[in-house]
Amino acid sequence: MKSQSSNSELEKLKPHMIVQVIQYMPNAVVSKTILKRITGNVTLSSFDVGEELPEKLSPYDTFVQIIDGQAEVIIDEKKFTLKLGEGMIIPSHALHQFHANEQFKMIATVIKSGYED
Repeated sequence: MKSQSSNSELEKLKPHMIVQVIQYMPNAVVSKTILKRITGNVTLSSFDVGEELPEKLSPYDTFVQIIDGQAEVIIDEKKFTLKLGEGMIIPSHALHQFHANEQFKMIATVIKSGYED
């Protein structure tokens, strides 16, 4: 698996067709930072078919929304299939990972309030 990231934020005060901001790359997961602050971030990712991200924990709740295709998400060993337009909150401290049984793009939003449960 190749992984490629871009940390340059999107231009402010300009409309963006979010699904077109990031492209698919063969055999890769590509990520682009939409907005990054001390209090949280918004990241756009594309997954080629067969790709996955390693299982991880986050100390913060994470909201993910599928903006193209569909994704398999495993949270604390429970499988979910998120389809185009669907979103889900991944609870803080939950082991989770993403699998691409087909290409998909998603937006992930993390809010770091400092008052997590």
